[in-house]
Amino acid sequence: MADDKAEVTRLINLYIDGAGKGNREQLDEAFHSSARWFGTMGGTDYDMDKQGFIDLMVGQPGDGGNLVAKITDIQIDGTAAIATVKEEGFWGIYAFTDYFSLSILDGRWQITNKTFANTGVASA
Repeated sequence: MADDKAEVTRLINLYIDGAGKGNREQLDEAFHSSARWFGTMGGTDYDMDKQGFIDLMVGQPGDGGNLVAKITDIQIDGTAAIATVKEEGFWGIYAFTDYFSLSILDGRWQITNKTFANTGVASA
């Protein structure tokens, strides 16, 4: 179980670093080929596939210099896991709570889904 938690943590950190810096390779490694992203921000609903999300992050990296992201929870049950991340300062001003689903597929942990809640602007 400790190895599983370490690997889930590593993948979530690949997301944090990859989305923050616009690193295509980190994001590609972290997410399953069929991964999806869902959420609502500013009245717009988002439903993106892996390529669309990676292209967005490469074109508009999330860390404008003040991004703070923290894993607040990881739960693992066999070959499935859920991780929660709190982000402040994404794209300079936004705050998000991200919920990640992970599964062991093809013999390794992979992020299969990210659902986000835009929780407002980052606190000062």
